[in-house]
Amino acid sequence: MKVIAINGSPRKNKNTATLLGKALEGASSRGAETELIHLYDYNYKGCISCFACKLKNGKSYGKCALKDDLTPILEKVSNADAIIFGSPIYLHSVTGAMKSFLERLVFQYLVYNKNHSSIFPRKIPAGFIYTMNITNEKFKAEYEDGLKPIKLYIKNTFGYFESLAVNDTYQFDDYSKYVASLFDEKKKRKVREEQFPQDCKAAFDMGVRFVGETGGQTP
Repeated sequence: MKVIAINGSPRKNKNTATLLGKALEGASSRGAETELIHLYDYNYKGCISCFACKLKNGKSYGKCALKDDLTPILEKVSNADAIIFGSPIYLHSVTGAMKSFLERLVFQYLVYNKNHSSIFPRKIPAGFIYTMNITNEKFKAEYEDGLKPIKLYIKNTFGYFESLAVNDTYQFDDYSKYVASLFDEKKKRKVREEQFPQDCKAAFDMGVRFVGETGGQTP
């Protein structure tokens, strides 16, 4: 089986990428083939409203017709047995790169009918790892509801959704070099040392769980 992780962060070795890597380690530990895709490596656009994916008897029905760097990635997802998205939170939402990717991925499978049903050919586990520098309390009070549409669209498309919110992340190697008086660097470092390893374990467990839910190999 194949598990794909999609990194919507511009950074390849920080919080989001680290957590996605741990999720893939979990999947790999149960025999899955894995791949981590960094969206910022590719040149692509969001949906251009050509509606070729909705054209009756069209050659691109149910498949995004726009050809760019995203085309082979969409094809990989169509053949995956599980998918895990990851993005930092920018301006109360996922990054622009992730948003454009989701437009192209989800819309091709969405049917314009009363139930907004999906023509993705099977049900697979789909997860989302969110990273942000705010506290867990602030996330629940001000951010969580705003991310619900992403949950609904992904669950509608693939049949299953779960998320992991990793909060109070450590952003800078040296906070003294940046204008960031909003944050307590000592507290941030403590969270990094004590909480982040637990978050990594939760991401690892997600990968393990996804393989189990798709009938993957277990030791």
